[in-house]
Amino acid sequence: MLMRTDPFREFDRLAQQVLGSTAARPTAMTMDAYRSGDEFVVHFDLPGIDPETIEIDVERNVLNVRAERRSPAPEDAELIVAERPTGSFTRQLFLGDTLDTERVDASYDAGVLTLRIPVAEQAKPRRIQITGGDSGRRQLSG
Repeated sequence: MLMRTDPFREFDRLAQQVLGSTAARPTAMTMDAYRSGDEFVVHFDLPGIDPETIEIDVERNVLNVRAERRSPAPEDAELIVAERPTGSFTRQLFLGDTLDTERVDASYDAGVLTLRIPVAEQAKPRRIQITGGDSGRRQLSG
């Protein structure tokens, strides 16, 4: 048998049963994001999420991620401890114009959703050649 040491957990459990999963405590979708070479990479922690419930869409430069975790306990079960958040999780990212939102790659492995977004060609650094002319003028070419 488990012992409860936090007197407020019972209040959280009751509020969750009466008002739904998001009433007891907010659900978070933690993430890491970084640029690696010519791509922007985002990792979302989504342990216990069925990949079929994950929805990703991009509208203009706004990326939306939605996922849902259902309780593994049957409806008629008496919950003793319910610390893992259930319900809907959402996260919205505002992407810069330098990313190619037409070529987002998504994968889900070991509870981590990984998005890879390439840097747009026009945003990549490029070398400009300098040519010499008879009169000593320089022309820039792209």
